[in-house]
Amino acid sequence: MEVVALLSSGRKSMGLMMGVVFWLLPLVFGASVLLSWGLRCYALRSDLIDIPNARSSHMVPTPRGGGVAIVISVLVALPVIAWLGLIPLSATLGLWGAGCGVAMVGFLDDHGHIPARWRLLGHFLAAAWVLYWLGGLPPLELFGSTVNFGWWGHLLAAIWLVWHLNLYNFMDGIDGIASVQAVTVCLGAAAVYASVGFADATLVPVLLAAAVAGFLVWNWPPARIFMGDAGSGFLGVTIGALSIHAGWLAPQLLWCWLILLGIFIVDATWTLMQRLLRGVRVYEAHRSHGYQIASRRLGSHRPVTLGVLAVNILWLLPMGMAVGLQWLDGVVGLVIAYAPLVWVVAWLKAGQPEKSAVQE
Repeated sequence: MEVVALLSSGRKSMGLMMGVVFWLLPLVFGASVLLSWGLRCYALRSDLIDIPNARSSHMVPTPRGGGVAIVISVLVALPVIAWLGLIPLSATLGLWGAGCGVAMVGFLDDHGHIPARWRLLGHFLAAAWVLYWLGGLPPLELFGSTVNFGWWGHLLAAIWLVWHLNLYNFMDGIDGIASVQAVTVCLGAAAVYASVGFADATLVPVLLAAAVAGFLVWNWPPARIFMGDAGSGFLGVTIGALSIHAGWLAPQLLWCWLILLGIFIVDATWTLMQRLLRGVRVYEAHRSHGYQIASRRLGSHRPVTLGVLAVNILWLLPMGMAVGLQWLDGVVGLVIAYAPLVWVVAWLKAGQPEKSAVQE
C-alpha cells in the first residue's frame, strides 16, 4: 500500500509539473521578451548606452541592462513554483536572495561605478546566503571515493560561486554568447537530470532557460540590447548555485555541470592565469579572451556564438551525459572534456597582448 501511495503521489507531482511547464514557461518566455523591449526603450531614454572603445568587441553604440528582464522573470516565477510545492522553500529562498542581491549590485554598477571591493563583498555575501540554504558544498565523488571537505568545502564553494558569477561577466563580451551558454547549459543539465531519474529537478533549469531565451530574442547577433552586469551576475550566481544543488541530488551531477560550463570556465580561467603571469592588472578591461580573439579573426560575433552552441550540444553535453550515467568518472570526464578547449584557447593565444593574439 505504501508503494502504491508513493507511486500515486509521484504521478500527481509529475502531472502538476507538466501542467506548470505547459503554462508557466511560455509566460516566462513572453514576459522576458516584453521586458527586454521595455528595458531597451528605458536605456535609450536614459542614455544607458555601451559606447565602443579600444577595449570593446562591438562597433555600434548599444543599449545595455537588458538582463534585468531575465532577473525579474525568474524571481517572479520562483515563488509560484515554490507555492505549488514543486521546489523546496529552502532552495527558493537561497536562489531568490542571492540572485536578487547580485542583480542589485550589478544594476547599480551599470548605472554608476561601484568600487571593486564593495562589489566583491556583495558577491561573497550572496554566496554565503545561498550556501546556507543549500547546505554548503556536498560531498564530492573523486575517482570512485566520496570525500567530505567539511568547512573547507563550504569556503571552496563560496569561491566557486564568486568566481563563476564574475567569469560570467567577463565572458559576456560579444552578442548572444552569454545567453546561448545559459540556455544550452540549463537545457543540457535538465536532459541529464531526466536521464538519471531526477526529472522533478528539471523545472528550475528549464525555467531559467526560458527566461534567457526571451532575452536572446533581442540579444542575438547583431544585438539590439546587451545583458549588463545585473543579468550576467544573476546568471553566474544562479547557475553556480544550481551546480552545487545538483551535487546534493547525486555526487556525479556536480561534475556534469562543470563539464557543461566548460567553455566559459576554461576561457576565463586560462586568460586570467596568462594575464597574471604577464604581470598586468587583471581587473582592467581587456579583450584578450579566446572568444573575443576568435570574433576578431572571423570578423563577426555570430560564428563564435554559433560555435559555442555547437560545442555545448555536440561535445560537452555527451560528455556530461556519460558522467551523469556513470559511464565515466567525473574527474576523468572533466579532463577529457576540457582538453580540446584548453588547446583551442592556447592556440588563440588568449590572455596574450592583442597584436600577438590576433595573428593568423
